[in-house]
Amino acid sequence: MSSPNNKSPSALNLDGAGDEKPRLTEEEKKQNHIASEQKRRQAIREGFDRLTELVPGLEGQGRSEGLVLKRTVDYMHDQIAERQRLIARIEAAGGQVDEQHKR
Repeated sequence: MSSPNNKSPSALNLDGAGDEKPRLTEEEKKQNHIASEQKRRQAIREGFDRLTELVPGLEGQGRSEGLVLKRTVDYMHDQIAERQRLIARIEAAGGQVDEQHKR
C-alpha cells in the first residue's frame, strides 16, 4: 500500500523539474469564454443561414430565428406528407416500396 507521502507517477516529472502549465488568469479565462461563446453563436448563425437557403420562401427575408424554425418545421411536414402521397400512388399503381423507404 502506498503512503500519503508518495506521489503518483503522473504527478512527478522524470527530470524532477516542475513542468506545469501556468494557470490562466481570470482575464484569460474570461477571454477564452467570450471566444468560445462567439464561436458557438457563429455556428448557430451559419446553421440558420443554411436553413434559409434550403427552405423555400425564406430566401431574401429578414431572419427571425423563430420564423425560420417555424417555416422549416412546416416545410418538413409538407415533405413527409408528399412522400406518403407518392408511396400511396406507387402502391395504388401496383408497385412496391421497400419498407425502409416507407419510414
